[in-house]
Order: sequence, then C-alpha cells, then structure tokens
Amino acid sequence: MATLYSTHSRLHLSSQTSSFSSSSSSSSSSSSSLFLQRLTFSSSKRFLDAKVSLKSQHDSHQIPLKTHQQHGVAAASVAPVENDTDNKGLKDKLSSVTSLKESLGEFGFKKDENESTVSVTVVGASGDLAKKKIFPALFALYYEGCLPKNFTIYGYARSKMTDADLRNMVSKTLTCRIDKRENCNEKMDEFLKRCFYHSGQYDSQENFAALDKKLKEHEGGRISNRLYYLSIPPNIFIDAVKCASLSASSGNGWTRVIVEKPFGRDSESSAALTKSLKQYLTEDQIFRIDHYLGKELVENLSVLRFSNLIFEPLWTRQYIRNVQLIFAEDFGTEGRGGYFDNYGIIRDIMQNHLLQILALFAMETPVSLDAEDIRNEKVKVLRSMRPIRLEDVVIGQYKSHTRGGVTYPAYTDDKTVPNDSLTPTFAAAALFIDNARWDGVPFLMKAGKALHNKGAEIRVQFRHVPGNLYNRNIGTDLDRATNELVIRVQPDEAIYLKINNKVPGLGMRLDRSKLNLHYAARYSTEIPDAYERLLLDAIEGERRLFIRSDELDAAWSLFTPVLKELEEKRIIPEYYPYGSRGPVGAHYLAARYNVRWGDLGVDIDQ
Repeated sequence: MATLYSTHSRLHLSSQTSSFSSSSSSSSSSSSSLFLQRLTFSSSKRFLDAKVSLKSQHDSHQIPLKTHQQHGVAAASVAPVENDTDNKGLKDKLSSVTSLKESLGEFGFKKDENESTVSVTVVGASGDLAKKKIFPALFALYYEGCLPKNFTIYGYARSKMTDADLRNMVSKTLTCRIDKRENCNEKMDEFLKRCFYHSGQYDSQENFAALDKKLKEHEGGRISNRLYYLSIPPNIFIDAVKCASLSASSGNGWTRVIVEKPFGRDSESSAALTKSLKQYLTEDQIFRIDHYLGKELVENLSVLRFSNLIFEPLWTRQYIRNVQLIFAEDFGTEGRGGYFDNYGIIRDIMQNHLLQILALFAMETPVSLDAEDIRNEKVKVLRSMRPIRLEDVVIGQYKSHTRGGVTYPAYTDDKTVPNDSLTPTFAAAALFIDNARWDGVPFLMKAGKALHNKGAEIRVQFRHVPGNLYNRNIGTDLDRATNELVIRVQPDEAIYLKINNKVPGLGMRLDRSKLNLHYAARYSTEIPDAYERLLLDAIEGERRLFIRSDELDAAWSLFTPVLKELEEKRIIPEYYPYGSRGPVGAHYLAARYNVRWGDLGVDIDQ
C-alpha cells in the first residue's frame, strides 16, 4: 500500500498508513513562478512552460528487474564463446548482460531516474461530461504539447466497451479548434492510440486491481503519477475513491483525485463527504473542481486589479456603489430535471460559481501568488460575510409561455420533475461583507434558467461624482451618469468601462461610451476551455483554482440556513414566463438597495 508524503518533502516517503501517495508538484516559490507566468496576456508561453513541470520522486522504491519480449523489448542474449578457457571474456559478457537487466524496469523498459509517466483515469467515461468536456480538453492539452512525453488515458465505467469502442466514442467529440490546424487529424490518431478502456464496477476493489495491473503495464517501471477524474454522481464518490485507494494507487509517485460538484447539499452533507474522502486521501490530494474558476476572465480578475494602479485604489466602499454577479441561461432543464430538482439554482450556481467569483473579486491582496495564500484570502472574505436573510432572497420558477407561435414548456412539464415541485429555477440575493473595505456595499447575485439571454458577467457600478458640474447636461437619470466596469465572463469575453463623454459638435451634449477590450478583436489566440486549464493545473499540482475544504465549509455556512428556511416554510416561487427577464421580485430587491440591474439596458457593441 502506498504511503503518504508531504507537499514540501517529495523525496522523503513516510511510513504512514494512508492509502494514497501524495505530493505537490512544486514548492511555494515554484508555484508563484508558475502563476506569474500564467498571468500574462500571452497564452502560448503558458502552454510551453507547462511541459517541464512533471518532476517526481524516485529513489524510495526498488522495482523488480525483469525483461519481457511481449512489451517490445528484445531479450538479452550472449554470443557463443569460441574459447571455453577464456573465463575473463565470459565474465565480461555476463557482466554486460547483468548491467542491461539492471537498466531495465519491471516490464523491460529502459529506466531513467528522472523519467516519469502520468496516467489519467476518467471514472465515469461513458457519461456526457467525459465525452463533451474531459476527453476534448485532454486532447487540446496533448495538441498544445502540454502533456508529458509518457502519458496514458484510461476510461473506466460500468458499460461494456473495448478500447476501440472508447476511441470511436471519443473521436466523435474531438475538434480541431486549436490554432495549429494543419496536422489535427494526425494528432487525433496519435492521441486516440493513448486512450484505453477498462470496464468495472465503481465499488469493486477487484475491478480496480485489474485496472492497476493495466496501468502498470503502460507505466513500464517508470515513476508513476496517477490522476483520477470522478465524473460520476456524488453518491458513489466514496466507493470509487476507496477502491482506487486500496487497489490502484501509485506506488512511487503521486496520486490525485478530481472531484466534481455538487459537494453535498448543505453544511452537514458536505462535511460528511469531506470526512469520508479524508479516510483515503489527504487534503492535498483532493482537487474540488469548479470549472468557472478556470474561465479566462475569472482568472484575469486578480491581474486586472493587482497589476493596474488605476483599479486597486478604487476597489473599495468609498468608490464602488454595488457589485452585481449575473448568470443567465436561455434554456430550461431539458431532461435533467430529475438531477436539478434535488438541488435547485441556489445550490447549482450561486453557492459555488458565483460565490467563488465574489471571493476572488473582494479578497485582500494576498501575501504572494502561492495557492495557499490566495485561498487564505478567499476564506477570510467568506467568513466576513453577513448571514443571508430570507427577505434578501427572491426565488422564481419558469412557467410555460408561447412566443412566435412556439410553446415553451414549464419547469414542471419536465417528466423527471414532480408536478408540485417548488424547486427554484431562478434566484436573486443581496449579500454583504462586514469588513473595512466593503462595509455597506451590496453584492447582488442573480442566476436563472429559461431567461431571455445567455451569459455570465460581473458588473461594478461606481458612485456618483460629488457636485457633478454636468448634471444638467445629463438630466435626472443619475444611473446613466455613473461609471460602470463590466467583465463579461461568457460568451464573447470582454472587459469594458462605461464613461461619460462629450458628443463631438458645437453644443455640450454628453454621451455614455465604452472603453472596450474585446478579446476576439484584440487577441488572435483562441481562449482555452476552462477544463483544459484545470486539468493541466491538477497534473502540475497547482491548487490555486481548486476549492479547499475550509472554503467549502465557509460557503455552505453562508447558504445553508436560508436554504433550510426556504424548504421548511415551503416558500412558493414567483412564476415567470419562459424566455422573460425573470421574476419582478428581483427588481424590487435591487430597488430596496437603490440599485438597478445592469443587464436590463442594451449595451452597444455587444
């Protein structure tokens, strides 16, 4: 059974009884260096730098010496000795054979003390997430040269498939969206040759032991680093982790596990999940993924604020009137109602995606760019937040609506949803951070399905100019006179600042204009998918964009009381038509804090 070793002592294995071997891929200083490399506007250098990050420990385990012709390595042989009395010559030849054997690994591969291999096992490989996101992201990393020379990808699921079946399934979702398109098909073929499949139950140690045997064959005696991506329902997380821990962990490298949300339904279930995971993993081995943290514009938040002098002094209650975090989808549950009905929009979007963005936006300057320093500051923000009151929350549920001769279904028309369901498909909330920087500033969240548009954005509305000389030129609409910074996370990524400007001409007429950084127009490089960035970070051991257990506890502590109150009192959601702007109650909530939702107007050049 593999032993545990700490983040800062990768070359010193301990004799602890934990089932997984654990390590970080770099020290604090190297992590900071990596983050500094990434926080540039040149994505290509980031991918090139990533290729050299996979050093691992080696000297702690002896590997049996064997040679196997079935692995493509010729067996060593000795040429006949013409002179039987030449013992010295015979000894020399035998010595050369011994040296050859000693240089070969367990499966007959040439060993290199600094050489390692990475095996990525997608648990739940036959599911939609794996097909649509994980395998395409791995292919993009391979195409860009970000995966190590020695890597293997395994799909693991209950479905009965062969390697060829998996490759055929995966090939249908791979795209040549990358800049260097000229040899994409060739790269696809090479990538698919690295993909294999193993069928097994998620709670079977025997099946995972068989997987372990296959992984060792591909690892060929090298230092083995293993990454498991749990693309499975949360109710079977623990079974899969237990079996992988006891039967398929790395014996001489690191083992890491990516866990998909939801991380429980409330504080109690989340704490129970974390406790169960930590029976088999250390905190450093658990990578809780929130793919929104891998979005380009979310990652750019700290760069925008901490590397631009014009913004950092304004990031305070003295200048900011309110902050809005808005998430909208223009479609309903569409067959996923059974899953969604158990969680609702608050758990699905607000408690994780939007709250994580809020913490990044509002945090104090970290001590360094090290992952732990950044996450420490995020936790401070979450712990400083005021408990959410029921009167500061509005919930809604979309109803059937006919538009243009087309009838759109209600949420409860979904066959997987109970007819009397009160699960919200829309929610708006006002949150407050009780610290010196943000005291009194409302942070308004809004998230919903079946709305009039699709997008995610952060809107920062600044205060009015005191004693504005041009008030009479602006009129009575003071909201139009304030500056607004908009960070459009998706789609069509952009950062723009709304300013007041004089319209050219002899008169004095003011206009609201935008200073616009439109990513598609400014940068020719395609923006990587969030899963690409997060998978690469997990392979490299970079934890900055993953959620730590105390972050998770603080987030659930904030939302659990109001969620329980909504459910215990069976608060009836406000119904809104499919394709509308959502419940009217959301506008009353904003008006209570003298705020107008920024996404209601029409922005030019969208």
